[in-house]
Amino acid sequence: MPIRYDIVHTTVYRYRQPVTFGEHRVMFRPRDSHDLRVLATDLQVSPEAIVRMIQDPHSNSVALVQPIAPATELRIACSFTIEHALSHYFELPLAPVADIFPFAYSVEERFDLEHYLRPHYDDPKGELTAWARQFIRTDGPTGTRDLLVQMNQHIRDTLVYAERDAEGTQTPLQTLMLQSGSCRDFALLMMEAARRLGIATRFVSGYLYDPALDGVSADGSAVTGAGATHAWLQAYLPGAGWVPFDPTNNLLGGNQLIRVGVARDPAHAAPVSGSWYGPPNAFIGLTARVQVRRQAGA
Repeated sequence: MPIRYDIVHTTVYRYRQPVTFGEHRVMFRPRDSHDLRVLATDLQVSPEAIVRMIQDPHSNSVALVQPIAPATELRIACSFTIEHALSHYFELPLAPVADIFPFAYSVEERFDLEHYLRPHYDDPKGELTAWARQFIRTDGPTGTRDLLVQMNQHIRDTLVYAERDAEGTQTPLQTLMLQSGSCRDFALLMMEAARRLGIATRFVSGYLYDPALDGVSADGSAVTGAGATHAWLQAYLPGAGWVPFDPTNNLLGGNQLIRVGVARDPAHAAPVSGSWYGPPNAFIGLTARVQVRRQAGA
């Protein structure tokens, strides 16, 4: 049975004196699909702004926001209601050709997946490749799905989650060196590792529902990353399509992950980005808050 969620995502930028604003790119609307349906949306901006909705090259919904007056605060509040059905990704059979690793995509698939197959970060000493290859069995055949499941769990079990408000993402080698990172760092590490094994992956930004916040957690456990935007990845597996993996929480699909945007690299899936004009020391800081609540009885 589908679950309904009410979601509010508020971002506030503060300045010491009035500044003017350039165009801001806001990616907030959940991505409709067979398992997720958007029922209502609202976008409130202060100061007053001109808003245009477009689709980017990945078919993500993007709001282009142009504030029209100087201000000491820019507030962007997005709210929406969605219906999310549970998709049993791990009950979907893979195409026989992809069951055992390594496998090869068809020529047609490779044309469409080219940008998701190509690594985007350097690995001059082969450290990332070596890290990825540890999940290939040496005592028999390696199941493709099993390889990714093991990698997903290994990141959650061995790396330390570190919330980070700074923009940008660590490189995979930095994450391996530090043995810690944020959700977007973990997603990028697994993406690039899988790409070096010949598996197409893409970055996903969105929201995470924590059942414990509503007192409905079956086992009393909380998840990591709720209360802010969240990040995970999808791997393309022939026969099953784009399959989600959340290495921060060792989630394998489910209806706690609420997709907003997909991209070949985290830099192209920022929730809010834009510019402002004023004295260099005018910027005080920003706050971002996400609330995801399950509707009663839903």
